[in-house]
Amino acid sequence: MSLVAPIPQSDALERLLGDVAIGIRSQHRIRPIADQATVLGADGLSILYVLDGEVQLPSGTDMPDRLDAGDALLAAGHRPLTIRVPTGASALVSHLDWTDSAAHLSDLLPDIAWLRRFDELEPAAAALAQHIGGDEPGLASSGDLVICRMMATMMLQSVIRAWAKLGCAPQGWPSATDDPFLERVIEAVRRDPGRDWTVERMAALSALSRSVFAERFRAAYGRSPAQYVAEVRMRAARALLIDGRAVSDVSRELGYGSDEGFSRAFRRHTGMTPSAWRSRGSLASV
Repeated sequence: MSLVAPIPQSDALERLLGDVAIGIRSQHRIRPIADQATVLGADGLSILYVLDGEVQLPSGTDMPDRLDAGDALLAAGHRPLTIRVPTGASALVSHLDWTDSAAHLSDLLPDIAWLRRFDELEPAAAALAQHIGGDEPGLASSGDLVICRMMATMMLQSVIRAWAKLGCAPQGWPSATDDPFLERVIEAVRRDPGRDWTVERMAALSALSRSVFAERFRAAYGRSPAQYVAEVRMRAARALLIDGRAVSDVSRELGYGSDEGFSRAFRRHTGMTPSAWRSRGSLASV
């Protein structure tokens, strides 16, 4: 019998951090002249970094009552969190969105994660935070969009890494399941979504019989292997089209037999044609 070893957590974490890809809705510094309330995670991913003073968190929860200068907080967007920045304090607040290619990472993060002494855990990211954002909501006026996105990406990667290395992550994280047989298949599909991923081929990779593999997969992920492959391909397709790739190129890269078949699948998943999606990306980048 073939044995499938678990993916080392360090390798899995590196791959996760490499998959991080975000867009910026706003980045700004809060320096209130009167106590100010701010909502994090209401409609997307948010990062808070306390620059000076202290920031107050809701009481009566399993979180601390406050965060001090050098602390950080991640709100994954699963539920909103209201924080208060009192007079004399200052904080960097980044409101972010996952790109389509990285949307699957949202399910791997906790609702709320806070990090004491983030500046000591990740000094490079903490130093970078001192230069991110302006005093008004929006992107820093002195930097272009690409540089701002790179800086925000580094901040997010550093927060996730610090949270994981502090031992806050659940056992087996960042795997979505503790089944190493299935994890090998998931990793392979994500790396090469255009391969001809039949159930038989995935079962062989997992070292399980076809029926056992299909049953385990549906129990773990709530969908069939074929449905999962389609979702991964559609995430990849959206990202490639946003980057300006031709529809026919994307179709071939993702293993579709024809442009028409790819377009039908894309429309079924997104409600838009591939060309319309690509045009939307071109307009957003202007």
